[in-house]
Amino acid sequence: MKKPRFSRLLATLAMASALALPAGAARADSFESEFDKLFGTEKRAPRPAPAQAPVRPFVAPASPGFSSFSGSLEEAVATLANGAQGRIGVAAMDLSTGRSVSMLGDQPFPMASTSKIAIVATYLDLVDQGKFKLDDRFPLMIPQRSARFSSTAAPVRPGAMLTAQGLIELAITRSDNPATDALLAAVGGPAAVNRWIQRAGLSGMRLDRDIATLVRDDGEFNPATTVDLRDSATPLAMVQLLSGLYQGRWLSRSSRAVLIGAMERCVTGRRRLPAMLPENTRVAHKTGTLNNTSSDVGIIHTPDGRAIAIAVYVTGQGSRANRDLRIASISRAVYDGYLTESSSLRRTASR
Repeated sequence: MKKPRFSRLLATLAMASALALPAGAARADSFESEFDKLFGTEKRAPRPAPAQAPVRPFVAPASPGFSSFSGSLEEAVATLANGAQGRIGVAAMDLSTGRSVSMLGDQPFPMASTSKIAIVATYLDLVDQGKFKLDDRFPLMIPQRSARFSSTAAPVRPGAMLTAQGLIELAITRSDNPATDALLAAVGGPAAVNRWIQRAGLSGMRLDRDIATLVRDDGEFNPATTVDLRDSATPLAMVQLLSGLYQGRWLSRSSRAVLIGAMERCVTGRRRLPAMLPENTRVAHKTGTLNNTSSDVGIIHTPDGRAIAIAVYVTGQGSRANRDLRIASISRAVYDGYLTESSSLRRTASR
């Protein structure tokens, strides 16, 4: 008797997660900006990371659409998110049913470039309030050379003037740092983004620095073994952010289309969330990469018309290629797990 499709997939992905990507694969992150390059690691730490948590049913705080459960999907995520070589955090939710799963979903991880979703959302909220327009023009914020940790904020200079629409496109699709910092300066800096996050009712997410400073001072701590709360998010908080944006909870329909549309055109991270999904699967996502950590968060669409919000944060694992493969494997396991459960429910309902 053949194993169920999902069980075979889980075994295959668990084996694959220990391997590097094929050497001949083209470098998919060629557009990744300086923010998405690896930096050195120092052995300084604010505090140790919590030990790998045992597998447990995910119980989310009171929030629309979340529920508790256990099952084979949890087993798949727990297997692929094994933290023996570094912390791995995962959260996912089927936006049609509220069926959700997580592993270390309440632990903070470096947001890296995934923070750009919240920064863009803050600007678009101001557009909805009539305070800004998409055709307003702002200068790129170009970082200037400075020693690490030499100042509270890294020095920048104004660059070319671009429309907010153009800055959003660069920030999301190509993870462009000067474009992101232009938007961040326009809205009022990290404090303004944090106020938007708080008004949205999100907890477990915070922005402390502009991107120029974050990149300059990267490598101060090893995220595989320590937790730095600055510029961090829990996977659960990111899934809440993604689900609310996708469902139109905080932005107008037109602003939502701008942000989600840009995420669908993302050209970074082709080896991450989309890598193992069936060809032509619609994915709206945003990557992040810093010292010894890689991430990808977004919305995955299924053939039966549902949407899955997912956030995967991976540290350690020996190399960036291995971190990317972990993300891709978890993404496919979550995708197939939800499809398998949906098919089972449909068969049961038809009897």
